[in-house]
Amino acid sequence: MPMRRFLLDRAVDNTGVSGVGVVAEGVEFSSGNVVMQWLGEHPSIVVWPDLRHALAVHGHDGATTVRWLDGV
Repeated sequence: MPMRRFLLDRAVDNTGVSGVGVVAEGVEFSSGNVVMQWLGEHPSIVVWPDLRHALAVHGHDGATTVRWLDGV
């Protein structure tokens, strides 16, 4: 699998912290590791072993969509 970029697009902010719309930019590496840069008032960079783990925490029960920029 090649490296590919994505955006996290949130329809509903259940916590009131991240907001709605594009809340993070990310890269999924060929190894499956994921790095996400959070946007907004509280920016940060987070590393995950894979996208599944990141969405388990930040997916907000389906309220967050992954928008691939480099294909699926």
